[in-house]
Amino acid sequence: MRNLRLDICYEGTRYKGWQRLAGTDNTVQQKLETVLSRILGETVEISGSGRTDAGTHALGQVANCHCNSQMPTEQILSELRRYLPEDIGIYSVRNVSPRFHARLNAKTKTYCYRLWNSDAPCVFERKFVSIDPRPLDMAQMEKAAAHFLGEHDFSAFCANKKMKKSTVRFIHSLRIERINNEVRFTVTGNGFLHNMVRILVGTLLEVGRGERSAESIPDLFGAERARAGALMDACGLCLMEVTY
Repeated sequence: MRNLRLDICYEGTRYKGWQRLAGTDNTVQQKLETVLSRILGETVEISGSGRTDAGTHALGQVANCHCNSQMPTEQILSELRRYLPEDIGIYSVRNVSPRFHARLNAKTKTYCYRLWNSDAPCVFERKFVSIDPRPLDMAQMEKAAAHFLGEHDFSAFCANKKMKKSTVRFIHSLRIERINNEVRFTVTGNGFLHNMVRILVGTLLEVGRGERSAESIPDLFGAERARAGALMDACGLCLMEVTY
């Protein structure tokens, strides 16, 4: 049995997230499984590197699946590009080791959150940015961001109240940069909890607006969800890269 790796991008605006859900076929995973099963002539289940929320995008999603078909990878790629909707794209299809698993073998994931920080119109990027025109203190946000680096208990940054697994994660880097009217938050870690990046950004924005201090960030580790900042809109979030 073959193991195929798919490198994927998608605009998540109209989908209910990556993960297959009961009662709807409007998820990225379901769309891919439906088309790929039809192409290969067998039922295929896909494992993604991780879930992305409803409305969240991806430039660097990775998935894998096992199949019996011996169709060449070049033909599979061509057929996927032909039949998938225009908001789901496939960069490549490759044969990989039978033991490769897109989620279990992932070492780091990088997300970027984009904020339109201006009252000027944002017509053409509106599906990919959250909008907040209020002034931000970049220096204070960068100071706060430094506290997130390393290993911490991110329970306060998890929207899943029934989370039974460990909420400890390791953040390798967290960069904040302003590009004209846009502020970008790029974070790399060994894994992320449900809504973690969106809550993390919401917390940093509260620092930027002077609603909480940069020095208060360490007090949030291991705390309850209510202690951290607001959950930001999903449209500003994009999965950029997964490393193995």
